[in-house]
Amino acid sequence: MTGGGGWVVRFRRSRALAASSTALLALTAGCSFGPPGPDQAGSPPNLPRPSAAPTAGGDDTSREVAITVLAKNLEVPWGIAFLPDGGAVVTERDTARILKIGPESTAGGLKVTELRRLNEVRASGDGGLLGIAVSPGYATDKTLFVYYSTDQDNRIGRLAGDGRLEPVLTGIPRSPEHNGGALAFGPDGFLYAGTGDGTPEGGQAQNAKSLGGKILRITTAGKPAPGNPVKTSPVWTSGHRNVQGLAWDAAKRLYATDRGQPRTAELNVVVKGKNYGWPKADGESTDAKFTNPLTSWPTQTSSCAGVAVLESLVATACLLGQRLQLLDVTGTGTVLGSPQELLTDEFGRLRTVVTAPDGSFWVGTSNQEDAGRPNPEDDRILRLVFSDGGAGRS
Repeated sequence: MTGGGGWVVRFRRSRALAASSTALLALTAGCSFGPPGPDQAGSPPNLPRPSAAPTAGGDDTSREVAITVLAKNLEVPWGIAFLPDGGAVVTERDTARILKIGPESTAGGLKVTELRRLNEVRASGDGGLLGIAVSPGYATDKTLFVYYSTDQDNRIGRLAGDGRLEPVLTGIPRSPEHNGGALAFGPDGFLYAGTGDGTPEGGQAQNAKSLGGKILRITTAGKPAPGNPVKTSPVWTSGHRNVQGLAWDAAKRLYATDRGQPRTAELNVVVKGKNYGWPKADGESTDAKFTNPLTSWPTQTSSCAGVAVLESLVATACLLGQRLQLLDVTGTGTVLGSPQELLTDEFGRLRTVVTAPDGSFWVGTSNQEDAGRPNPEDDRILRLVFSDGGAGRS
């Protein structure tokens, strides 16, 4: 369960956009380099510099991104969260395993260790062991939080250092598809979860009494967090279809992916108490009571799950689209220029993208499932390092 090797791909950045932020444009050529050297615990891996020299000309400057396989032969990796020692914990949806990846290296990549397998999980459809979040006090409490499916519902559980799994929030609707699963601690110290509507007709997202089709905000005990729109409810926002990615920028602005709509997949800026329209809206709506997405893509070229933010760059990982969709966002949270693409059809279905503590992007593939076409190394965790002005400066 280890991996190595790498590539360099070249993209272009417009000088007009580079003055205020990073914009990634069309991919061109690639070449290879060897695996990274051994890592120091908690420090960025020692990746080689991109092997093709940047070029410049006209109105564009050329930059590169180095891609390394950190781990391979996984089975539908879903959530990724980072530990204080520089390693990461990764969930596998269908096996219900929690893996630790790194920070130690092997000859083929980062060391992969199985931490535990959760017997309480019942995987089927897109349900199983989904999101994972590391307690802000992990250095002392050794606690993880997980979003998982049972036969009856989806739950958020607290996993203590001794391996005990304690449910802290139950009753999130369970269905064959659209179970949500995003889980992350926000800058305010509270735990956020993205849920799925769980019904073909969209019966939960507009139902204030249901936890389905919502973004929730709770304490580590599973109680509604102080400051929620309704004091007695964990609901932060409503009108979502299937939230599988959450990420914050430096201004504490929350971005969330929403997938599963027939026509579009959305990237939303999440604002307390807002309603994002599902099932009455699929993409943009003219109804003033609904909040429109920051941007949306046709479902067949997107179906994006994970989301990550670094500086002005927002990246979403797409399943049907088999690519990263990239946005350059201004300081006020609006899109600068057109969304661009990276890794299109290079690694198959991409489910997860997260920003590592060193500023690189980690990307998880999702080819070991019914809709995928796995190659002999799938599933994989990739690391992306941009050579200048972007994620993971080398």
